[in-house]
Order: sequence, then structure tokens, then C-alpha cells
Amino acid sequence: MNGSPRRSSRAALPYLGIAIGVVALGFSAIFVRWAGAPGPVTGFYRMSLASVVLVPFALARHGGPASWPRAGLRLALLGGAFLAIDIALWNTSVGMTSAANATLFANTAPLWVALAARLLFHERLGGRFWVSLILILAGAVAVLGTDFSRHITLGVGDLLAVAASLFYAGYYVLTQAGRRHLASLAYVAAAGIAASLLLLVISLLAGFRLTGYSSQTWLAFLGLALITQVIGYLAVGYALGHLRASLVAPTMVGQPVVTALLAIPLLGEHLAPVQWLGGAVVLLGIYLVHRSP
Repeated sequence: MNGSPRRSSRAALPYLGIAIGVVALGFSAIFVRWAGAPGPVTGFYRMSLASVVLVPFALARHGGPASWPRAGLRLALLGGAFLAIDIALWNTSVGMTSAANATLFANTAPLWVALAARLLFHERLGGRFWVSLILILAGAVAVLGTDFSRHITLGVGDLLAVAASLFYAGYYVLTQAGRRHLASLAYVAAAGIAASLLLLVISLLAGFRLTGYSSQTWLAFLGLALITQVIGYLAVGYALGHLRASLVAPTMVGQPVVTALLAIPLLGEHLAPVQWLGGAVVLLGIYLVHRSP
């Protein structure tokens, strides 16, 4: 009897991790807009500054990487590479299309995760799950897709966001597998190192400058590192160690709802009634996803 509340609170921790991740990642598009720097450069500072914080804690808690399980370390490094490409593509797309469109197309990732779960891992995703996922994506369109619904065309920026969603889905799938071998802190730290190095290479090959930015840009880099990456991805990484990626990824579509709400006070934007309705549909779909068998 005494252990029951403790088990219940422990079982709730992954869901708390998802909630924290949704809110933390909801700041991402706002920080990227405030940074106003090339996408790969913004991603490099996001990942490298976060690594400065995470790596010492990971080493202190879990020892050197030489003692970490090889399988988990390989998956973390590959996951970091996928995350780096996702960030570079998505940050670039924000500057080439509307922030709403970029976020909308990037949030098709749950569809790719669900397809991978069904086709590659043979997860049984019932009809209720797919209906719930459709509700979530439809709600996201209502929240973010006003520009796209008026002008149904796919520009380069939109295509980059779709490509980013594929790599983002890959990160979820790899993290679910990697977390079977590595703790959340170790996994996110190792993935961050891999992502930082790849984003640095991409930035240098593209000829982007790494210095000479305004204080606002540096503060945006710091916000991305500490809020989006350290808090957000650590929380999501924890959740993926306890819940299937096919459940976590649809839940993260709550992120654009948070972004839209944050944009009201921070960017002076306003939401139309259809966007409020879309946000409610997203939340309903998330609830139903977690209630599906």
C-alpha cells in the first residue's frame, strides 16, 4: 500500500517530461527569429553552448564515454547527426518561408514516426491512434496553416521544413532505441557533441561567419541552448526512455500551440478564433493518442 503512491508518481514522470519538453521547445521558433543568424550557425551555438552545460554533468554522473555501452553511444552519435541536419534545415526554412509554415511542416514528424513504428518495428497502432493523429495534425493546420491555406504552394523553404521533419522523426526513433542503453543525460550529451561538430562543419563549408553578432543574437543563442536544448531535449529524452516514440512525437505537436500562445505577448501577434479552435483540437488529439490501446 505504501509503495503505490510512489509508483504512481514515478509513472507520471515521463508525462511531466513531455509537458516540460513541449513548453521548452515552444520557445524555439521565437528564439530563432530573435537570433536572425544563418540557420546552421544558430544551430551550432544552440548545441555547443548546451554541451558546455550538459557534458560535465554527464561525465560526473556516468563516467567517461569509454565506459558507456557501445550500442547506446553509436545510436546517440547517429541521433545527434540527424538532429544537426534537422536543425540546420529547419532554421534555414524559417528565414525562407513564414515561421508558421516552417513550424507546420516540421510538425509532420509524428506521421513519419508512426509509419516507422508500424513498418519497421511492427508496433500495433490501432484505428483510434490514427484518428487521434489526424486530429492532432488537423489542429496544427488550423493553428499554423492560415498562410498555406490561402496560398497552397510549396516553396523551397517549405520543402526544407518537410525534409527537416524526416530527420526529426529519425532522431525520435534513434533516441527511443538509444535510451534502452544510455541514461537520458548521457544520451543527450553525446548527441549534442555530434550535432555541434556537424553543424560547425556545415557552417564553415557554407562560409557563414561565427562571430560579430549583436548582443540580442547572443542572448537568443543562449536561450536556445539553455531552454530549448538543455531543458527541452533532456526532458524529451527522459520521456523516450519510458514511452514509445509513436506516443511522444504526436504529443510534441503541442509545441506550435505553445509557440502561438507565446507569440501573443512576445511578438505582438494575435490568434484568430480558428486558431484557438485548432489548439483545442490538438489537445484533444493528444489526449486520445495516450488513451489509445
